Amino acid sequence: MQLELIICGLLLQLSSQGPTHDEIDFEFLGNVSGEPYTLHTNVFTQGRGGREQQFYLWFDPTKNFHTYSIIWKPQHIVFLVDNTPIRVFKNAESVGVPYPKNQPMRIYSSLWNADDWATRGGLVKIDWSKAPFTAYYRNFNAQTCSGSCTSSNSKFSNGEWQSQELDAYSRRRLRWVQKNFMIYDYCTDYKRFVHGIPAECRKSRFL
Repeated sequence: MQLELIICGLLLQLSSQGPTHDEIDFEFLGNVSGEPYTLHTNVFTQGRGGREQQFYLWFDPTKNFHTYSIIWKPQHIVFLVDNTPIRVFKNAESVGVPYPKNQPMRIYSSLWNADDWATRGGLVKIDWSKAPFTAYYRNFNAQTCSGSCTSSNSKFSNGEWQSQELDAYSRRRLRWVQKNFMIYDYCTDYKRFVHGIPAECRKSRFL
């Protein structure tokens, strides 16, 4: 899906329903004027999230349309911006981590009010005098795949979407984004996880 922001926040998610729902999130958080926009990602499994990674982007998302994609496969979930992978959440069921695979999900996208936490931890509230808040969408595309699935529209490594892992080029791009643009990673928040990082964080996110 391509979108152009005017005012944040904006939510793009896959989600099931109920207290033990699964959810895969792209969220643009609110910002202070002149500050970069924060792209927030999260993965919920069986009703539990807390797997946040946040990024500043290498462009201003309000100036033009950009493509935001989620590839959801049995092996991993890949978050992409303009066909560049920014995050991989791997299936870690082998070490006891639930993975979103058994619940059907719907696609949602909406503007939303989260000023209790989203902008500087809730310190900055929405200025309702600037309403209405808008975002623009185009080129929505959803594909379901069983067996081999390729997309003529994707530049994601020009490879098969059902391949087991990212190829070398995609891994380099992922490292570039995470080295230069990641501003928060729950896997390195040792103050939050004083008894040890979550089990999925012990697996390489680049493979």
